[in-house]
Amino acid sequence: MKIAVIGAGNMGGATALGLAAAFPDARITVTAKHAATLEKYTARGLQTTLDNPAAARDAELVILGVKPWLAQSMLQQLHGSLSGKILVSLVAGVPDDEMRGWIAGYGLAGAYTVIPNLAIEYRQSMTFIHELTGTAETLHTVKMLFDAVGRSMVVDERRLHAGMMLASCGTAFALRYVRAAAEGGVELGLYPKEAIDAALQTVKGAAALLEARGTHPEAEIDRVTTPGGITIKGLNAMEEAGFTAAVIAGLKA
Repeated sequence: MKIAVIGAGNMGGATALGLAAAFPDARITVTAKHAATLEKYTARGLQTTLDNPAAARDAELVILGVKPWLAQSMLQQLHGSLSGKILVSLVAGVPDDEMRGWIAGYGLAGAYTVIPNLAIEYRQSMTFIHELTGTAETLHTVKMLFDAVGRSMVVDERRLHAGMMLASCGTAFALRYVRAAAEGGVELGLYPKEAIDAALQTVKGAAALLEARGTHPEAEIDRVTTPGGITIKGLNAMEEAGFTAAVIAGLKA
């Protein structure tokens, strides 16, 4: 498959690298405003160019990875280069009606708003896919691509917003927990590197445990909390400080 990633920013670049790792036989072309930005992609064996319309014309699937305030002007620049293509927009926060208005008359085979997270570079993204227009075949193609770089879920517009908070912004929220846990570990006597390594492995292990057993988090918490033990004391102290309420407030904010 020929894929063009228009915009090598944080998310566009991570997506290009993740897809390149998942599909080594695919031809992936990355674009950017400045040649220096593209050097690391060239070094990884990807095609690069400063010519956005040319990259789109030569692709079967075009990934729009620019900032929201640049999306409309970039689509206008690509007009005439997208006919018959599948468009995947990584642009967050653009309502369906507005995006459909921007691409009206472009002759796209399909158009999708897709929200991955930065772990896509390492094929561990949680990606939400929302169809703007398309067919069962084009949706299958898009889902196949993003299932190869983690997990994906097809949702409506309302749940797309929720998914972005939980899984895209949620990357930062999860890392903030790791930072807090590591700082606590240092206060308890571990060296900083030891504390970070321990916090990371604990989070990875907890996720693997939950995934393998298919249980509710509270069921696994119950297995760890001995009556009268130190774990339940720690949990209650965290709740008294507003842990759950703070997480939910952060997501809703």
